Amino acid sequence: MYEVRVETNFAAAHFLRDYHGKCERLHGHNYRVFAHVRGAELDQGGMLLDFTQLKHALKSVCGALDHTNLNDLPVFDQNPSAERIARYIYDGIIAAMKQEGTDLSCPADAAAGGRCWLSAVDVFETDTNRARYMPC
Repeated sequence: MYEVRVETNFAAAHFLRDYHGKCERLHGHNYRVFAHVRGAELDQGGMLLDFTQLKHALKSVCGALDHTNLNDLPVFDQNPSAERIARYIYDGIIAAMKQEGTDLSCPADAAAGGRCWLSAVDVFETDTNRARYMPC
C-alpha cells in the first residue's frame, strides 16, 4: 500500500458553543492541515497521485476558511470543532478533485486496493492537538 500526504495551513477564529471552558470565548488558531491519499497501484509514471493536484485542492478548500470566523459558516452549525473542520475539508477535497476528473472517494472495499482514495484529513489546532477524519 502506498500513501502520499500534502500539507497546508490557514488562520481562523472560532468559539465552541456547548463547551464550558476558555474555548467557549472567541479565539483563533493557525491551523495546519494534512491530506492523506492511499492506494495499492501506481500510475504509468510511478506515482500514486500527483502532489500538485492534491495540494491545489487542499489549498482551495482551506483558502475559503482563511481569516474567517468559522462560526459564521452555516455548515458548522455554530460549533466549528476541529473534527467538523476535518470533515468539511475532506468533503471539499473530494468535490474539488471530482471537478478535475479524479474521484478520491473511499472505495467500498478499501483493503482491496486498486485505485487511490482520500484516506484521512488531519486538522491541527496546535502542534500537539489534532483531529482526524477518515471515511472508511
